Amino acid sequence: MADYAAPSGAPIWFDLMSSDTARAERFYGEIFGWEAEAPDEEMGGYRNFTRNGRRVAGLSPVMEGAGAPSDVWSVYLHTEDAEATARAVEAAGGNVVFPPMKIGEEGTMLLVADAAGAVVGFWQPDRHTGYSEYGVHGTPYWFETHSKDYAKSVDFYRAVLGARIEEVGTGGDPDAVGPDRYGQIFFGEMSYAGIMDAASMYPAEVPSFWHVYITVDDVAATVRQVESLGGEVVMPGEQTPYGTLATVKDPMGALICLGHPPAGM
Repeated sequence: MADYAAPSGAPIWFDLMSSDTARAERFYGEIFGWEAEAPDEEMGGYRNFTRNGRRVAGLSPVMEGAGAPSDVWSVYLHTEDAEATARAVEAAGGNVVFPPMKIGEEGTMLLVADAAGAVVGFWQPDRHTGYSEYGVHGTPYWFETHSKDYAKSVDFYRAVLGARIEEVGTGGDPDAVGPDRYGQIFFGEMSYAGIMDAASMYPAEVPSFWHVYITVDDVAATVRQVESLGGEVVMPGEQTPYGTLATVKDPMGALICLGHPPAGM
């Protein structure tokens, strides 16, 4: 286990908007060992998943009339000043989807679209400080945006997060394109997120998006479990230099990824 406190700009939280919260609770409880706190009716039925008593992710029912897509995971990055981040987003070519909104005494939420069109949240914590461990079964492994305009994404996150982005996979060749062009987003000496050049990976109608990898002890076993519980396997376990990775959907169609560290780590 590694304790975690999100540095400014790094991933701090992720949550699921689900069309069937009861089934989502059962599904994620089975595959990740998550438990769900009681829904907060004042917050529209929002609840937190926990693992070993620590909050790890959120779950919300579909909000009627909200216009947001259902059955989708959202990623939130740590901001110390949501108002200033909103201004920085617009200055860097992004758009504010929902302006900073105080969520009780928990914190302040901001939702934006980055310069490449990927929707991502920012969270300014008060009482709710996000997830606090990673790298063990049922906790975050990695966060990633699949960008339809890699150059715009790199410029945007450098400007808004003040982060260092190091390219891997192409030797830094500025003319390289495709999924081998990948930027790791560093917060100090650590990297918890990346940018993939996904322009050639998806049809034109698929926008840029963020997603999360969850650590599992055994990717193959978890993939089988996903299928047995009514989920769908999008990409079975694949060994890469960054670990064994898989992509699955829950029974309602929400996409989430799995990861296990490379041998020796």
